[in-house]
Amino acid sequence: MATITTIPHMPVRNGDDIDNTFDDARIRAPLIVGGKGFADVTRVVTRIALEEPPGWWYLAFAGALGLLSLMGITIGYLMLAGVGVWGNNQPVAWAFDIVNFVFWVGIGHAGTLISAILFLFRQNWRTSINRFAEAMTIFAVICAATFPGIHVGRPWLAYWLFPIPNQMAMWPQFRSPLLWDVFAVGTYFTVSLLFWYVGMIPDLATLRDKSKNRIQQILYGIFSLGWTGSCRAWHRYERAYLLLAALSTPLVLSVHSVVSFDFATSQLPGWHTTIFPPYFVAGAVFGGFAMVLTLAIPCRALFGLKDIITLRHIDNMNKVMLATGLIVAYAYSVEFFTAWYSQHYYEQFAFQNRVFGAAPWAFWCMFICNVFAPQILWFKWARNSLVITFIVANFVNAGMWFERYVIIVTSLQRDFLSSSWGMFKPSWVDLALLAGSFGLFFTLFLLFIKFLPIIAMAEVKSIMPQAHAHGHGDPDLDRTDYRPDETAHDHPGGKAHPAV
Repeated sequence: MATITTIPHMPVRNGDDIDNTFDDARIRAPLIVGGKGFADVTRVVTRIALEEPPGWWYLAFAGALGLLSLMGITIGYLMLAGVGVWGNNQPVAWAFDIVNFVFWVGIGHAGTLISAILFLFRQNWRTSINRFAEAMTIFAVICAATFPGIHVGRPWLAYWLFPIPNQMAMWPQFRSPLLWDVFAVGTYFTVSLLFWYVGMIPDLATLRDKSKNRIQQILYGIFSLGWTGSCRAWHRYERAYLLLAALSTPLVLSVHSVVSFDFATSQLPGWHTTIFPPYFVAGAVFGGFAMVLTLAIPCRALFGLKDIITLRHIDNMNKVMLATGLIVAYAYSVEFFTAWYSQHYYEQFAFQNRVFGAAPWAFWCMFICNVFAPQILWFKWARNSLVITFIVANFVNAGMWFERYVIIVTSLQRDFLSSSWGMFKPSWVDLALLAGSFGLFFTLFLLFIKFLPIIAMAEVKSIMPQAHAHGHGDPDLDRTDYRPDETAHDHPGGKAHPAV
């Protein structure tokens, strides 16, 4: 018979201190702290969506809406004047437009990874962060989809990209990876949107029941699809959620691999390399987790979510960011090794030009932000420091944008003949569209945190001890609701804790 032992009394103070209360390396910090019950989680999350937003929300929304308006005005001007108002030239025909597209597609990868892959691997720590990570995915893909449409130069003919019957052979090349992007990104957006929405249905029903405003009751009632919480409803919900998670998982690998084919299938030095698909996927997860941390840390503080988004969540995301950052650093070194080993003059020149050429500042910004900055996350004290984590995450966000700039722009600035060389200098339209894309992203995100549940209440409750009254299963589930006045025999279910 297995030996049953009790865990000594360990007082829980708050989310920031919880890691210091568990000195035994075998015991992990709990996922939900502060003695929260089901009603507490419901009250904290529904208050964000149903009550009047704080003053800072209006200021942030006004700023984001201003940048979005700038983007709309700039796109209108671009339509009237043509793409010549960009800084693009020959040989740099791709610049900020494709840099921004690849950047935003990459940002969207962490949401699906957190939601789908970690769900399939039964990683319970995902439950407190998956909802706004999924929302981030949707909004980032919307930002990304803006740029190919205006990049084609004649956006009113963008319907040519769709699989219209092609008997007369008048449409673009269907074997081009540029066209694969349409299907890959479109499929990714559709499945991610369904996955996000299906996961919200029980929480939308909670908002419907808690709302006192008639309009809110009607709207939440419509979008909750008549959710009753019956056993049959939960059974069908879990089957649908599992199916969408299984569909989403291969998309994490496929979408950015297809985006990398835009470059890897060409013959251009600096692009023509087989490492691009795994390199782009790792970089997308790296940048995506950095953006999740950039959003999670302020939301945690501003909405009083320290007991739900604990330091354990921050620590785990830092570990993923560090691991994928090491993969990205390895890919950087392999690129240079491959150029040297190939003994190909133009390939070697392309990489020498990145480091010592006309725009070395972009390479060194990328290298410092993506390789040097994350190394501090080897230390637990750094991973548990919200200030250091937030700074490192923003370094990575900037570094991933510079990475796309280095790959695209510096590879094009030096053509095969020196007579064809050129330099790229962004115009005000380029900069306005970059700033406007962040305005679009944060406008959508601020609307999300105001009107929709920012935390997956149903999933958070499923990992709390009240949902596992007999004290069996994952030790993480048994220890997430310790109160200072509890003993082992007072725990829900009346059971002593099994040895961890």
